[in-house]
Amino acid sequence: MKKHIWDEKKNIETLLKVFFGICVILFGLDLVVDKEVHMPWEAWPGFYAIYGLVACVILVLVSKYILRPVVKRDEDYYD
Repeated sequence: MKKHIWDEKKNIETLLKVFFGICVILFGLDLVVDKEVHMPWEAWPGFYAIYGLVACVILVLVSKYILRPVVKRDEDYYD
């Protein structure tokens, strides 16, 4: 069986370190870069990160609990 690059724990830990490092750098840039804001809450540090996380969670929950029952078919639908 061929080993995949993500089968080794060391590679996953390296990827997570890079990912969280990029997140810290982007948050730091958010503090120092001047933004043109239209609403007062857009000036809060990390606003767009929190907004994106909340929107993603809401999208997943709506699709799981509202849309899935609407489009789900029985197991023997095609029989």
